[in-house]
Amino acid sequence: MTDDTDAAIVPDVGIHSSAVAVRSLSKAGVRPIVASNRQSSPALSSKYCAETIDVPDPHTSIDAYADSLLSLAERDDVRTILPLREADVYALSKNRPSFARHMTPVWPDFETLRTVQDRRTLLSVAQDLDIPTPSTRLLTAWPDGADRAVVKPRYSIVVDEVSSAAREPAVRVMDPHERPPVDEVVDEMGHVPVVQEYVPMAGEYGFFALMDRGDPVLTFQHRRVRSFTYDGGASVYRKSIDDPTLRAYGLRLLSALEWHGPAMVEFRRDRRDDTLKLMEINPRFWGSLALAVHAGADFPRHYVDLAVENTPGPEVESYEVGLGTHLLTGELAYLYTVFRGNQQTEPPPFIRELASVLWSVYRQPQFDLCSLRDPMPFVTTLRSLTKQATALVVDPVRSTDSPRES
Repeated sequence: MTDDTDAAIVPDVGIHSSAVAVRSLSKAGVRPIVASNRQSSPALSSKYCAETIDVPDPHTSIDAYADSLLSLAERDDVRTILPLREADVYALSKNRPSFARHMTPVWPDFETLRTVQDRRTLLSVAQDLDIPTPSTRLLTAWPDGADRAVVKPRYSIVVDEVSSAAREPAVRVMDPHERPPVDEVVDEMGHVPVVQEYVPMAGEYGFFALMDRGDPVLTFQHRRVRSFTYDGGASVYRKSIDDPTLRAYGLRLLSALEWHGPAMVEFRRDRRDDTLKLMEINPRFWGSLALAVHAGADFPRHYVDLAVENTPGPEVESYEVGLGTHLLTGELAYLYTVFRGNQQTEPPPFIRELASVLWSVYRQPQFDLCSLRDPMPFVTTLRSLTKQATALVVDPVRSTDSPRES
């Protein structure tokens, strides 16, 4: 099914960013085609979803997934594909020459992508640019008796050479003087991971950009206020900011990489010396995309403009500072973890956090999914969260797991 209207492929990643992209593109006059391997998700339930295409799961076979995206790229109406997760940008960048025969790629070449997806290499590049980073070594070189640290996969995505299944290994926090079984961790992650010093947090910040071969087209910044759990995780409440140092570090790094496409540069403010320290780059669109769109930095629309026109013009710098947005189901998940108190650290007082959530929702009534004009994405996510919470009550063994982003 095609028509004369420009269309864009939106991968269904099962969370709110896909639905946000669908809404943004539709309002810009672009037909959003959702590529999905699931039966229910926020993006699929949006009234702005123009068409749905079944695709393989990239975590089962990223090669099959890339082939399906390439077949969609061959359609006359499809002008671009939005990378919303690591597997998306991996598939697009690895097969960039093939996609370039049918559309203008708005994503990096594979060599540049792998530099960013290799945390050890990325931090080395940042250090050469005088951007502060945490102390980072391979697990096999981490000294015994060290302070609290974090074991992270060296590569943000690992692809099995035989099955082409894509995996995104989890992060693991180590207490002081703890040293995990090296062979077991290497086997679990599929490579030798890195160990990073634990950075005592005085705030988490993101610099977001759409770049045109190293030049900024659109930039944005936010500060994370609350996450899915009181111990961390994906953000559920964040505010737009304008920090000159954050912008300088983010642009310096992306420009040096000659980055092309969207990226989130993630920083943590070190409580010990108040410096911003680079954590990683997400080489794609990000989960908190709704805040940027609400604040006036409509990244999906500008992304399509860059793909179609290939002449972005001067940088668009204006967006509303001080605006906050909530993922309401995420706020509920946050309160649930505070009430249960099953994380690695002592939870804050529940009544205080409940009051804080209610007050911030009252003061900043902007939401990622909740919309009277398009209510079903929120309803779909709420149903999923309810099922997860019910499962935790029915199965006490799972009560140690916090509700996850659906």
